[in-house]
Amino acid sequence: MMYIDNILFAIILIAGIGFFAKNVKKLSRNIKLGHDVNRSDNASARWKNMAMIALGQSKMIKRPVAGFLHIIVYAGFIIINLEVLEIIIDGLFGTHRIFSFLRGFYSFLIGSFEILAVLVLVAVIVFWIRRNVIRLKRFASSDLKGAPKKDADTILYFEMVLMSLFLIMNATDLHFQMINSGNVISQYITPFFYNMDITTVEVIEKAAWWFHIIGILLFLNYLYYSKHLHILLAFPNTYFSDLNAKGKFDNLESVTKEVKLMMDPNADPFAAQPTDAAPAKFGASDVQDLNWVQLLNAYTCTECGRCTSSCPANQTGKKLSPRKIMMDTRDRLEEVGKNMDANKGIFVPDNKSLLNDYITAEELWACTSCNACVEECPVNISPLSIIMDMRRYLVMEQSAAPQSLNAMMTNIENNGAPWQYNQQDRLNWKDEN
Repeated sequence: MMYIDNILFAIILIAGIGFFAKNVKKLSRNIKLGHDVNRSDNASARWKNMAMIALGQSKMIKRPVAGFLHIIVYAGFIIINLEVLEIIIDGLFGTHRIFSFLRGFYSFLIGSFEILAVLVLVAVIVFWIRRNVIRLKRFASSDLKGAPKKDADTILYFEMVLMSLFLIMNATDLHFQMINSGNVISQYITPFFYNMDITTVEVIEKAAWWFHIIGILLFLNYLYYSKHLHILLAFPNTYFSDLNAKGKFDNLESVTKEVKLMMDPNADPFAAQPTDAAPAKFGASDVQDLNWVQLLNAYTCTECGRCTSSCPANQTGKKLSPRKIMMDTRDRLEEVGKNMDANKGIFVPDNKSLLNDYITAEELWACTSCNACVEECPVNISPLSIIMDMRRYLVMEQSAAPQSLNAMMTNIENNGAPWQYNQQDRLNWKDEN
């Protein structure tokens, strides 16, 4: 019977890790659909970003309550799951608490895990109350209804169950309780099982053990379908984030060369320029037109809504939500990925695009390009870069700029300024008094 348990455990473990690896491969393929962009410069600054922002949670604590609770959940969940290594060894080889030979250190670890488990439970319950009882505005907006809202609650339930199973597993482990070392929390749960016979308690302990490890494998594989991919992707996302000063936009090389050519009095505008061919498309209308870092951004989005809650356009009632921009980009990217899965790795045009089918021109032109969303994001995502690339497509490919913007550009072309005055009349205002 023992060997059957070990074989069953190995099958479940291999299946769980194998399915996760399959999804990671799919995730990598989808991200690589984006254009190449070089983010290998200034490695020291990039490592610092990753250490401070992804690991150190430095941007999370700008909102102290949510930041503190998130640190508890983040640290607690990661640290507690160190005991998964022990569960895997016990499951494969039929041992029981293989690391207990460490004695005092083991007791310290398990005791710390139990305290953290309680803290995680409290923090998760507070998060649930904030979302479902208090209904904070950024969690109750229209772009976070349906599947996204269910996803957030599902993750909270997952964490509640996993932490509870860990404590029940310890409380019903009679050998562990007899040692009376490290059971700083579970010793107070054990009395609930005093009226049960030993066999029943052992069954509960074994069931909690199995459900705990199966729950962790389910959680691992649910990540791909959840906003909680940021648990893994926050690290590369912060490392590869843009180090340029906020507000500095990239210029299209082909356009820059053309402008320089126009300004060079010695240049022959009719000379062949074989190396200066224009790109196939200016800007972006679909996910394949974005770069791979922007697609990584989309998968890393935590859907926390800090970007949208700080967006001045959104605050004034406009349709723009930076969070929705990222969610729509991810949804369209997933749709493209499923298209490729169904067609042997080749994308078959589906008469849909990120622009119009997911994100409207109204949303794009509502953006003030103030960078508030970029500044607020706890994992260095840039919704603004996607907005500006899609605006570039509207202007340069479709000539679809708003009338007010066209008027401004016409004035700049004719008058050298955004206003409808010729250069000779600019200083007339000083003669009005």
